[in-house]
Amino acid sequence: MRQAMMISNPSSGREEAQRYVDQVRDVLASQGYEVILNETAGEGDATDFCRSACRDACDLVVSIGGDGTLHETINGMIDQDHRPRLGVVPLGTVNDFARALHIPLDPEQAIATLNSSRVHPVDLGRINEGLFANVAAAGSLAESLSAVSSEEKSKLGSLAYIKEGIKKLIHTPAYPLVIEHDGQVWEGEAPLFLAALTNSVGGFEKLVPGAEVDDGWIHCFVIKNIGVLNSLTLGTSLLFGSLMNHKDVVYFTARQVKVSSTESVSTNVDGEEGPPLPIHLSILPRYVEVVVPEEE
Repeated sequence: MRQAMMISNPSSGREEAQRYVDQVRDVLASQGYEVILNETAGEGDATDFCRSACRDACDLVVSIGGDGTLHETINGMIDQDHRPRLGVVPLGTVNDFARALHIPLDPEQAIATLNSSRVHPVDLGRINEGLFANVAAAGSLAESLSAVSSEEKSKLGSLAYIKEGIKKLIHTPAYPLVIEHDGQVWEGEAPLFLAALTNSVGGFEKLVPGAEVDDGWIHCFVIKNIGVLNSLTLGTSLLFGSLMNHKDVVYFTARQVKVSSTESVSTNVDGEEGPPLPIHLSILPRYVEVVVPEEE
């Protein structure tokens, strides 16, 4: 009998995860899966659960939660000989990974998608010794996003990020950065470096309009200036999908990226606090198969 593991975060999506667990179990059981349920209680639990699923050669792992739960789940697949297919039931604040794969943001519709026979091989990114599914950012704005509490995320949703972002936009210090990418080097001061694997970042689905989940590239932005006046034009570029063409933005694609600084600089990875600089990013092409709707 095929095996499926559900990894559920009870605190995701305004603490609505529990009501969907039984629905997911019913869908999987109807497909002939023997279903295992694991609920997270602390940091790293989802990674441990998924690592166990890999060791036990499970056929499917379903992440029930937000981008943070998904981030931990995929980190259980790193360097594993067997990687299960991945199902996603998005319950979080932004759900960028689901957006990029056209997985419904409505939980019940996403659960119905688990009936699909269609899978999509998806790139993942490696950051130092871990993995990321969607985005890695470094700089003062990344620090402010990491400071958003889980309580604020549950109450305000994406508004929590917008609130912190606006507070930082007015007085955002720049850091000296050295960015090495595929044999080239950019060096200068910038308040934000951002590396994306998909078109959707922070709920903005036009940040990298040409990015595909399986294109084999890391899409990188260096924001050189975020001032009071410049924030308006940057915001407009963000909304209309032309950020890469902004005069104060350096855009490039790469397969290997190293970012370092002479100062202490924090990072934000898939919406959660990441390792401090220096970081080494690389692309893992088509690393995991994700269950997606029959028709996009």
